[in-house]
Amino acid sequence: MNPMEVNFEKSADLLVPDIVQDSTTCKVLMLGYMNREALDKTLADGKVTFFSRSKGRIWTKGEESGNFLLLKRVAVDCDGDTLLISAEPLGPVCHTGADTCWGEKNRREDFLVCLEEVIAQRRKEGKPETSHIARLFSKGINKIAQKVGEEAVELVIEAKDHDDELFLNEAADLLFHYLILLNAKGFNLQDVTNVLEGRHARAAGGGSTEGQK
Repeated sequence: MNPMEVNFEKSADLLVPDIVQDSTTCKVLMLGYMNREALDKTLADGKVTFFSRSKGRIWTKGEESGNFLLLKRVAVDCDGDTLLISAEPLGPVCHTGADTCWGEKNRREDFLVCLEEVIAQRRKEGKPETSHIARLFSKGINKIAQKVGEEAVELVIEAKDHDDELFLNEAADLLFHYLILLNAKGFNLQDVTNVLEGRHARAAGGGSTEGQK
């Protein structure tokens, strides 16, 4: 993001509101305000920094508690006067000790949807030197499909043993690479869910149960 895209001058106090979102769970964590100095410091240091209207100064979230917000991405809205901050929270975000400033639990209810968004973002960024996801995409669909097959075989092998931790880890590896394959083919998990829901509806209605497990 180019900091010059942000129009601080639209506000009389030269501040823009910043919506902070957990980069993993996509849960909205808090609302803050930045001036240009706070934005520049955030981008330079990788820790989300605001301008405190009550303190009248720049402050980095977590500078006293240690509960920093590690910057992942910044997006500016279409009007250039609001920021969406994607960050990794290192502890509770609210000064009350709650996960969010709305007293909500920062659960991973939609984690797979968020994971799909991460996969799409890594594909778009295209940095195979730092990202396993981008590296797979750079090798093409055959390599991605091969990786899914390898993970499936490893899961079957672990299923025959009695180490639950290894089994779950292999199951997670398979699901992760399956999501990458879906993205590579232009689909997502909702597309697969739609197929399963259609099969279920036909079976419930007395239609063909072919393919319905």
